[in-house]
Amino acid sequence: MSLDNAALTIHGDSISGNCLKVKFVANRLGLPYDWVEIDVMKDQTRTLEFLAMNPAGQVPVAMFAANGPLAQSNAIILHLAEGSDLIPQDAFERALMYQWMFWEQYNHEPSVAVLRFHRHYLKKTDIDPALVTKSEAALTLMNNHLARRSYFVGSRLSLADVALVAYTRFAHQAELDLANWPHVQDWVRRIEDDLNIEHAGE
Repeated sequence: MSLDNAALTIHGDSISGNCLKVKFVANRLGLPYDWVEIDVMKDQTRTLEFLAMNPAGQVPVAMFAANGPLAQSNAIILHLAEGSDLIPQDAFERALMYQWMFWEQYNHEPSVAVLRFHRHYLKKTDIDPALVTKSEAALTLMNNHLARRSYFVGSRLSLADVALVAYTRFAHQAELDLANWPHVQDWVRRIEDDLNIEHAGE
């Protein structure tokens, strides 16, 4: 995909893994964009201007000069990465990538990301034990999958890795020690290096 300068504007909150996914993919592909910081903690997704872009009141939102707004992080990164090496050419590997991206939004993000938000940003102490159990189960599933592989799909970086690393790299902020999931810990550092981003847990 090629974009003219200022053809893409990303509206996102820098504390959000979902928003960072979009930044990671745009940077990895060398796509020019403008970043507009939206502070979720200050209810900036509830303004009339923002709701006109995304009535769901969620970040990220990618505004394309030619086509208008696109919401949902995984939809955005799939669009940005179309035709790139971040999407497997093999049809079954591509389906596996989708599998992990769907699992990330349905199982991983509602546990690990929510636990992180409650503990690190809301400073809650009365955490539902079931949320901790779900988070640990998600990391265990990932750890088992990564026991004999370097990437989630195939032998190279794909959008499955980008989607899953976005919140996993902040596990320490959810008080989840990735040393307990060593294959995940090694994978996080590998993906951060592949994406040329700093190691979040250090």
